[in-house]
Amino acid sequence: MAQDTTVPKLNFEYWLDKAIEWGQATTLESQKDVCLHLPQLQEFLRQLYETIKHLQGPTVAIQQFPLIGQLLGRLCWNPFVIGYDESQKTLMWCLCCLYSSEPQNAVELKANSWIRSLLCHLLSSSKWESNEAETSTFISALGYTSADYYCHLVKNMVVSLVTELRENQCNGLNIQESISASRVNAISIFCVPLITLPDLTPLLETLLLYHGGSSKEILSSEFLEAVNEAFLKKKISLPESAVFSLWLRHLPSLEKATLHLLDQLFSIQLNSLEEVARVIKDSLLPQAASHPAIFRIVNEIFKNALVETDGTPEVITIIQVFIQLFLQAYQNGNKQYKFPLKAYFPYHHQPLVRSLVRHPFELPTTYWSQHVKRISDILKAIVEDTNVSSLTDLFEIWFLVACFGEWLDIAAEQLLKAAVEPDPVLWLLAFYYCPKNENQQRTQTMVEAQAVYNHLMTLFSCRDLSLKDLEAAVHRVTGVEQCCNQQLTTHLLTNFLLFSSGGHKIAQECIYHTTTEISKLLGSPGMYGKRYLRQKLFLTYSVITEITDTSKEVYNLLIRTAYRFNHSGEENQRTVKLMNELLQKFTLKV
Repeated sequence: MAQDTTVPKLNFEYWLDKAIEWGQATTLESQKDVCLHLPQLQEFLRQLYETIKHLQGPTVAIQQFPLIGQLLGRLCWNPFVIGYDESQKTLMWCLCCLYSSEPQNAVELKANSWIRSLLCHLLSSSKWESNEAETSTFISALGYTSADYYCHLVKNMVVSLVTELRENQCNGLNIQESISASRVNAISIFCVPLITLPDLTPLLETLLLYHGGSSKEILSSEFLEAVNEAFLKKKISLPESAVFSLWLRHLPSLEKATLHLLDQLFSIQLNSLEEVARVIKDSLLPQAASHPAIFRIVNEIFKNALVETDGTPEVITIIQVFIQLFLQAYQNGNKQYKFPLKAYFPYHHQPLVRSLVRHPFELPTTYWSQHVKRISDILKAIVEDTNVSSLTDLFEIWFLVACFGEWLDIAAEQLLKAAVEPDPVLWLLAFYYCPKNENQQRTQTMVEAQAVYNHLMTLFSCRDLSLKDLEAAVHRVTGVEQCCNQQLTTHLLTNFLLFSSGGHKIAQECIYHTTTEISKLLGSPGMYGKRYLRQKLFLTYSVITEITDTSKEVYNLLIRTAYRFNHSGEENQRTVKLMNELLQKFTLKV
C-alpha cells in the first residue's frame, strides 16, 4: 500500500474511493491503511480548504468539486481521521465553506441541514459515544477511556478554532487570509445545540467578540438568541465583555434581558432594596449600561414599563435603584474611555442632569438643602420660564427627575429636619406628584401641600401627640380624588412620623390602624366599602381612595429610606429602629 500514498493534488476520486474502502475503520486492515494515509490525507484536506475558501460561495465550490459532499461526509464519521492531529478542525472549516448563510432554494436548505448535523457530530460527545463499539478499539489503543478521549478532543478542537479566529481578527487587514463572514456564520450555527457544553465557552466568547469586515451582523441570530437564553437561565457563565458585546450587536437579546430582569423583580417579595440591588447587579445590565446605546435602550424599556403600570411605586423604585447602580459603574469605569453624560441624556437640559446625577454622599449633609433648592430652581426655570412644547416633553422631564428620586426623598426630609426655605422644595415635590398644570392643578397642589406642611411643623416639636392631632393636617387637603395630593400628603406625613418626636410614638399605631382596615376590607367587602374607608382612615397617612396603593407608596418610601440610611449611616438610631419595625409590619400586609 506504500505506493499509493503519493497522489495528485485534490484527487477527489482517489480519496473518495479510500473513504468508501475504509468505512468507519472497523477492521484491523482498514485501521492500518487509514493510519498509513493520515498525513497525506490531512495535507489534502488543508489544500482543499485553501482552495474552496477563496471561491465565490458554496454553489461554485460544489460545481467545481461535485464529490466534495460525499467525501467530507464519509471522513467525518471515521474516528481515526477526526482523531488525527488537526484533521477534525480542517474538516469543520471545509464544511463551513459549503454552508449557505442565505440559502436561496430547497437544495441549499437541505445542504445546510446536513452540514449542521455533521458539525454537531464533530463536537458532540453524545453522538460519538453512540458509536462506542466502532471507536473503542481506536480509543483503547491510545490509552484513553472513552470519556477522556472525547473530552480532550473537544478541548483541542475549541482551542484550534479560537486560535484561528483570534489570529484572523489580528490580521483582519490581510484580505487574502481573512475568514469569510459566511464561514463564521456557519460556526456560530453549529454551536447552537452545544451552547451549554462547558468546554465550548471559550469559543462562544471568541465569537461574541469577533468582528469581521462586514457591515452586517455575521453571527446567526439563532446563535445570539441561544447564548442569551442560556445566560439568562444561568446555564452558562460568560465574561462581562462577551455579554456586553452580545447585547450591543443583538437588540432583541438586550430587550429580553431587561424584561427578564423586571419579571424577576416582580416575582419576588421586595423586603429590602439590598436584595433588589443584588438582583439588578447580577443581571450585568447596570454595568453594560456604561455604553450609552445600551443605557438608552434599557431606560426606554423602563419608561414603557412605568407607563404600562400607571406609575406604580414598585417600578419607580426599581428604576431608581438601577440608575444608582449604573452611576456607580459609570464612575468606577475606565476614565480614559468614559463617555460624557450628554451621551446618556442627549435631549435633556445638561445643568439639570449634572445636578441630578450628583450623588448625595458626595456632598456634606449640610449642603443637601442648598443642592435641592438648586435642582428645584433649574427645573422650575425649564418648566415655567421656557416653552415646553408638548405633554411628551413634560413627561420626559418628569421621568428624568423620577429616575433620580433619591433627591426627592431627601427634599421631603429636609423640609422637616432642617431649616430650609420651604417654597422651592414644595414646588419640586408638587411638580413630581402633579407635573401637569392644567386648570392650575400643580398650583393648587402647591397651596394644599403648603397648608399641610405648615400644620405639621406646628406639631413637629410636640412630644405628646395622638392620631387625632393629625386629622386637622389631613383635613387641610381639599379635592379628595386628586391622586397627586394624596401621594404628596402621604410622603410628608410618613416623614413626619419618622423624624418628629411625637411621630415616633404614634407611628406604630398608624401602621396597625391602616393594616387592620385593609384586613377588614379584604375579609368583609360588604361591610367596608371605599366610601367608608375614605372617612374612617382620614386620620391616618393621607386621604385614601385606594388603601392598598397608599400602603405600597408608604412601603416603598420606607425601603428607599432604609436603603439610603444603610449606606450613609443615619445618626438617629431611634429613627432607624422605628423604620425597621414599620417595615416588618408592612411586610406582612403589603
